[in-house]
Amino acid sequence: MGANNGKQYGSEGKGSSSISSDISSSTDHTPTKAPKNVATSEGLDSSTRTLSTPSPGLILPSKSSSLSSPALSSNGHETNSSSSSSAATETVAVVHPQPGGHTRSRPSKAHHLAPVDLLPDHALLLIFSHLPTNQLCRCARVCRRWYNLAWDPRLWSAVRLSGELLHADRALRVLTRRLCQDTPNVCLTLETVVVSGCKRLTDRGLHVVAQSCPELRRLEAAGCYNVSNEAVFEVVSRCPNLEHLNLSGCSKVTCIGLTQEASLQLSPLHGQQISIHYLDMTDCFSLEDEGLRTIASHCPRLTHLYLRRCTRLSDEALRHLALHCPSIRELSLSDCRLVGDFGLREVARLEGCLRYLSVAHCTRITDVGMRYVARYCPRLRYLNARGCEGLTDHGLGHLARSCHKLKSLDVGKCPLVSDGGLEQLAVYCQGLRRVSLRACESVSGRGLKALAANCCELQLLNVQECEVSPEALRFVRRHCRRCVIEHTNPAFY
Repeated sequence: MGANNGKQYGSEGKGSSSISSDISSSTDHTPTKAPKNVATSEGLDSSTRTLSTPSPGLILPSKSSSLSSPALSSNGHETNSSSSSSAATETVAVVHPQPGGHTRSRPSKAHHLAPVDLLPDHALLLIFSHLPTNQLCRCARVCRRWYNLAWDPRLWSAVRLSGELLHADRALRVLTRRLCQDTPNVCLTLETVVVSGCKRLTDRGLHVVAQSCPELRRLEAAGCYNVSNEAVFEVVSRCPNLEHLNLSGCSKVTCIGLTQEASLQLSPLHGQQISIHYLDMTDCFSLEDEGLRTIASHCPRLTHLYLRRCTRLSDEALRHLALHCPSIRELSLSDCRLVGDFGLREVARLEGCLRYLSVAHCTRITDVGMRYVARYCPRLRYLNARGCEGLTDHGLGHLARSCHKLKSLDVGKCPLVSDGGLEQLAVYCQGLRRVSLRACESVSGRGLKALAANCCELQLLNVQECEVSPEALRFVRRHCRRCVIEHTNPAFY
């Protein structure tokens, strides 16, 4: 949503106290007139350069014990005051001056307030709550009033950074330092940190988050390939309330747990369980069976687990998963090519909890594994078996007769699926809404007509690369008026 996840404010928010005494100042013997063109950066590094806050891109050392602050007008705005002093003491704002500081102010007959200045504090806080992190930092540079409001703790329940070139480690260090001002060493309000796509993020940045944010509940670091096991261990050890963890694309991460031998003495929560419910480890190529066993034994509360393209996982890993994580509702094993029917039998031990299952391109899966899923997972809503070439109409029949609540089914590129399997689905799974039959060579108009006649709630049908007649497609359109048909037949329009 923004920097605050949509929180409401019932009263006027009072700004945080001034931090002018905490900033380092430097003496510049250049003329006090600011240059006309000052380069600014679009990233967070420039947005955090305020009058009283050090920026991620520039932190000047202290050269003078005195600090000169601009004069304030009656409405709280900063104005330029002319003086005859030979040298001016300036802060970090010298590099990125605030709006209106480039030219000398001209005297006017009457001073008019801008319309935005007439808004009460609680209204501005509500507006600021919808801004992303970098824009909120820019607002803090407008004037003293906006500075105090922009750093209101209620606006900082979430920090979202992005950009491949962003120095994420330094940005997190500066932001957490500022947010820890009222509560030394900890950010009690920060619950969400999103740094997905920040390729320069390293273990140092996550160490800062782990040490400063004990109330962290959500961490997304997708695509941060410099993050390793050490940083993840630090986060899960120091943030006991962490529930959502996205490490997709972090190829160096091979384990998540509290009992790593190298870190036993550093873990304040040794022997306890990790409260993570959502874990995404897509494209973690180094994850192996032993690593998943450790994850399962330390994260028994998992309900959503995504292991797409973790190509080193086998059926043995799924046995530990079913043993320690009985509450899993969504499981993705797409492109885990070592997973076969035995692994599906272990997944079926989750019984009534499983709602979402993806085994796309798991070529070792056949009708045998699908029979286990159909028998023990009657509440299954979503199944993706695309590319499982061993799946036939017999397996679809077991699925149709047992999983009556199935809503979405993808059996694309399963050459042995034909009209017979579709007819059984049409009879037993009449609540189907999304069906993908792409590149199913044995499917014809007969199976599509059976689906359309019985599954009136169908919303999406993919028959690309299938040999179906325009007449069959028109039949589907007549009976399922809300259905979007994806096809490659130029005769149907």
